[in-house]
Amino acid sequence: MYWIKYALEKSLFGVCSYLGDKMGLSTRSVRLSFMYLSFFTLGSPIIIYFILAFWMNIKRYSQESRTRVWDL
Repeated sequence: MYWIKYALEKSLFGVCSYLGDKMGLSTRSVRLSFMYLSFFTLGSPIIIYFILAFWMNIKRYSQESRTRVWDL
């Protein structure tokens, strides 16, 4: 059951787990807040979620592409 949870979190960009780690909250509470806010505000946090997912991917690719002098 753990590997299913891990695979789903990995495929869903890991935005909630990243935010939870940065703010010191549990991932579950961050996910619940996204769901409740999406329900009450008619989906606007979903746009924020996708922007954060895009930003995290850009950040990851930019860090991978950098080569440092001492790495060569």
